[in-house]
Amino acid sequence: MHEYSLVQAMMRRVEEEARAHNATSVHRLQVRIGGLSGVEPDLLATAYEVLRPGTMCANAELVLTREETEWACGVCGQNVPVGAALACPQCGWPARLIRGDDLVLTSVELEVA
Repeated sequence: MHEYSLVQAMMRRVEEEARAHNATSVHRLQVRIGGLSGVEPDLLATAYEVLRPGTMCANAELVLTREETEWACGVCGQNVPVGAALACPQCGWPARLIRGDDLVLTSVELEVA
C-alpha cells in the first residue's frame, strides 16, 4: 500500500505551499489519477483520511478525478482503442502511452490571512 507514502509526500508539498503563501488552512485538494498510475483511488482516499488529522489538511476535502488511458501510434499518431492490441490499426507500429499513467495534484485551495 504505497498510497500512504504518496499521501504523506502530497501533504508535505501542500503544507510547503501553504506556508509559502501564509495560508491559515487548506480547504480542498484536487488530484488526478491515471488508470495506469498504479494508485488505487479508494486506498488513496483512505490513507488521506487516516493521515490528515493534526495537519493543515485536517478539514480539507480531497477530490479525486480518474483519468482514462489513451494510446496512439508513435509513428503516424493514429489513436489506438483502449482494450485493442497495442499496435497501430493503420500502420502496425507499436502504440505508445499518451496519457493515463500519472498522479497529479492539480489544485490546492488555501485560506490566506
